[in-house]
Amino acid sequence: MELGQGHAIFTAECSHSFHFHCIASNVKHGNQICPVCRAKWKEIPFQRPASHLPNGKSRINPADWPRDDAWAVRRLPSPRLDSTGHVSSLFQASEPGTFDDDEVLDQQQENPQQNVFEKDASTNNSIGAIEVKTYPEVSAVPRANSHNNFAILIHLKAPHTSGGLNSRNQTIFSPSTQNSRAPVDLVTVLDVSGSMAGTKLALLKRAMGFVIQHLGPSDRLSVIAFSSTARRLFPLRRMTETGRQEALQAVNSLTSNGGTNIAEGLRKGAKVIVDRKWKNPVGSIILLSDGQDTYTVSSPSGSHSRTDYKSLIPPSIQRNGGTGLRVPVHTFGFGADHDAASMHSISEISGGTFSFIEAEGVIQDAFAQCIGGLLSVVVQEACVKLECAHPNLLINSIKAGSYRTSVTAYAKAGSIDVGDLYAEEERDFLVTVNVPVDESCDEMSLLKVRCIYRDPISKEMVSLEEDNEVKIQRATVIGQPIVSMEVDRQRNRLRAAEAIAEARAAAEHGDLTGAVSLLESCRRALSETISARSGDRLCVALCAELKEMQERMANRRVYESSGRAYVLSGLSSHSWQRATARGDSTDSTSLIQAYQTPTMTDMVTRSQTMFFGNPPQRKLRQAQSFPARPHPR
Repeated sequence: MELGQGHAIFTAECSHSFHFHCIASNVKHGNQICPVCRAKWKEIPFQRPASHLPNGKSRINPADWPRDDAWAVRRLPSPRLDSTGHVSSLFQASEPGTFDDDEVLDQQQENPQQNVFEKDASTNNSIGAIEVKTYPEVSAVPRANSHNNFAILIHLKAPHTSGGLNSRNQTIFSPSTQNSRAPVDLVTVLDVSGSMAGTKLALLKRAMGFVIQHLGPSDRLSVIAFSSTARRLFPLRRMTETGRQEALQAVNSLTSNGGTNIAEGLRKGAKVIVDRKWKNPVGSIILLSDGQDTYTVSSPSGSHSRTDYKSLIPPSIQRNGGTGLRVPVHTFGFGADHDAASMHSISEISGGTFSFIEAEGVIQDAFAQCIGGLLSVVVQEACVKLECAHPNLLINSIKAGSYRTSVTAYAKAGSIDVGDLYAEEERDFLVTVNVPVDESCDEMSLLKVRCIYRDPISKEMVSLEEDNEVKIQRATVIGQPIVSMEVDRQRNRLRAAEAIAEARAAAEHGDLTGAVSLLESCRRALSETISARSGDRLCVALCAELKEMQERMANRRVYESSGRAYVLSGLSSHSWQRATARGDSTDSTSLIQAYQTPTMTDMVTRSQTMFFGNPPQRKLRQAQSFPARPHPR
């Protein structure tokens, strides 16, 4: 308990806070469940008569202090515990050899009648159809000229969810709209080593309470806790009312001690996914740690190559050129002492994102952003197919960040393996081609683009009916060519990402001066582009991000404590074009909030506003995203 602006504040073991007199009145009428997360409390607040307290003031004391307190906490009879001190219904004395004891899926999800609407929507290219647009670098090239490295932008936008908002402002996160989205199998792998003691563990419990509260009855959750060893708190189970209640009890029973064995935690997390008997359409692992693996990787952060970190990741969840399970590990580095290089490598190898939680108070917001995406997957196994439409045209390159690409031996066709997309999530890929001389036509077709993907609700493959064909004019004489603003914006984004990667490499080799110089050169180059001159918000944000990174490379101490993690989180975000958390920034124009989807924004807003009493100072702000084109209001 604590004092807040003259009022006693009661913080329950589920980490939610209330004015003491309000919640004590609630308990007085027989309510012993948290109004926010519905966790059953073992300790309850109650008010005693003020009696002989001086000046009518009350004291805030634990339950075992003298009985003259006006405010007190009474401990309820504890549930039966096993020998490890945990709730016996959720912990087993010995784990089974195979984790195939997952709870059966929600039968409604298996009923094909539930999916008629989604199938029709996909067929009719309404809700459920990916939007594909293409933009050539310029609209015309003289007939007598060739043009090498001619850029073509391919823009994808995922459909919005069929759930949307209802009259009560409930979104897809409400259990009542569960059938409007694909259900999730989520495994959280949580560091409970000794360094997590105190505030960190309390904030982690609160963040997990938020996650549990927003999972629906068709979603399933399993929690792995690791320190020197790892243990499964409970198998994959549906987050029904009972499931959520018992999950909250298990999470709230966690204590911190021991070392940091990330590899063992991930091994058990992956085992839950691999051994499960049933499978929801979406599967993901969330890993949080505040330290360095002291068992598998013991050298200082940053001294290993990316390959060395593969020993932390079970082979079953490594991407392996597209042959893996497609279960991404979204990693969260907590505080200044975590191994950012390790966490970034784990996410990159598995196809997930890396988020840097610098300020303790934003851990819940960071989790909220992540699950806001996971709970809105509308596209799976998306693949963009490219085919040259002119016999003398060749594909020169495909710039797609961390997404797997391929080009045929004769450079006449290619593909981009996009994978899952969240609702309204966007992707931009730059393809360069060599445009030949051609004096025989007024118009030239360059590229045919089509997209295929799986609808995660109907489980059917969807192929857009018409190819998107890129054409340019071939005139004898043309005026000054006008470069596409959309292409220029994405060139800037890719240029910034490349500069950040080069600067990081220089910093790791001890050349911080060179790293800062690379970032500054890129920033100046961006400021001279047509996008910057037109006041493009994405370009402004990129320049602000580059400036922030320069400051975090000012000296070795700053780089080691926060710069490395900040840079790697940025690289992760750019390479996947997906939002990551860097919760130290208060600059609303920062690219930190770019790539954030409306459902992510909604979930972060929920996290920031779901407080009773006086909320702590928050630093992860609502998204200021930068779409390719302004959305109509």
